[in-house]
Amino acid sequence: MIRTTLETEKETHDCIGTVSAKHRCWSFLKGGFVLNWPSNLSIIFFQNADGKDINIDVASPSLQPFTKQQWRINQQYIINTQRKRAVTIHVSDSNGRRLEGASICVEQISKDFPFGSAIAKTILGNVPYQNWFVKRFNAAVFENELKWYATEPDQGKVNYTISDQMLQFVRTNNIIARGHNIFWEDPKYTPPWVLNLTGTQLQSAVNSRIHSLMSQYKDEFVHWDVSNEMLHFDFYEERLGPNATLHFFQTAHKSDPLATLFMNDFNVVETCSDVKSTVDAYISRVRELQRNGIFMDGIGLEGHFTIPNPPLIRAILDKLATLGLPIWLTEVDISKTLDRDAQANYSEEVLREGFSHPSVNGIMLWTALHPNGCYQMCLTDNNFKNLPAGDAVDKLLQEWQTGRVEGVSDVHGSYSFYGFLGEYRISVKYGNNTTKSTFSLSRGDETRHFTITI
Repeated sequence: MIRTTLETEKETHDCIGTVSAKHRCWSFLKGGFVLNWPSNLSIIFFQNADGKDINIDVASPSLQPFTKQQWRINQQYIINTQRKRAVTIHVSDSNGRRLEGASICVEQISKDFPFGSAIAKTILGNVPYQNWFVKRFNAAVFENELKWYATEPDQGKVNYTISDQMLQFVRTNNIIARGHNIFWEDPKYTPPWVLNLTGTQLQSAVNSRIHSLMSQYKDEFVHWDVSNEMLHFDFYEERLGPNATLHFFQTAHKSDPLATLFMNDFNVVETCSDVKSTVDAYISRVRELQRNGIFMDGIGLEGHFTIPNPPLIRAILDKLATLGLPIWLTEVDISKTLDRDAQANYSEEVLREGFSHPSVNGIMLWTALHPNGCYQMCLTDNNFKNLPAGDAVDKLLQEWQTGRVEGVSDVHGSYSFYGFLGEYRISVKYGNNTTKSTFSLSRGDETRHFTITI
């Protein structure tokens, strides 16, 4: 593993990019960094990540500088071309004659892009919290309530009462939900009674777990994180053999074929200094699963950031995008070691970078609210008054929606606008007649034409 570091006169960046290089073979390394202070001299080092001495040849290096303004302009261009689409409304009478001067009102009623947050059982029965959540988000993930230690704390005593109630809440409000998770490879978060099971007993227990969970929630969750954080931990493969993960994915797909099955891990997009979860390590594991016939259809990137590095985030997303799979940022937050204003500013950086990348298909925040706060970052206090990070999120949600558009049809009976992808309600008035309808705006390069007869 080749790691690049940067040294300037005032600062050192431990990692600005990595590549899994092979002997006598050129390997493509892509990375990025942000300079916090002006520098007359910057040195980039290419090093073997394990510290062993090797010869490294570097060819065709390219370094492209951007100002923050240029970076933002590029983000906005991508958003305008990937998250929005041109629409032309044509108004005609029953004889097909185009009508000039018709009053047109268009309103976006739902968004195509899933943007949500983790929730916990604390949302149950808490109407102010529910109202606050539903007003903002169209996607949710249960923080802990689907995990094995929550649904079966004692062997054989399976209880889905809490997760059922949470599912009812998201169903009622037309919110999609991710299934998190079937198994967690970290033994620290494995049910205590599972830790001491023998191989045969453990195999029986995991089979029972996956069949119970998937039969309980078949067709309910759009995604499943099947084997959580398996780049860092291998509790089940260590005890059940190298095919344990393959078995988990195969069984999950058979049990719920409509759900998208995800890998999910940390320190993939947050940094490149974790050798266990470099972008190449992630890609290698995905390809290994696919070679074995696994229906592994989603890339989950947790996104627990301290100080994000947007150019590195983009470089990693670009490389992961070569797999051709949907990418989700699944657990985004900013470390509580930073103050609330810094959390807000860095959250906006991460969210803009995610939303402006064409291969990112959804973003989830890890901001489930508890009486004593949140895991790392809260959007609101317990009185549902926004904290700075919540204001940052609300600003982006407002920015990334079309809202209400009004206009008048031209001499050709047409009216055009650019809108964010999603569902729309339209009302057209001509003289004393009014017609209402709805239409969908999905991704496409060409203008979406919609004709309404009045």
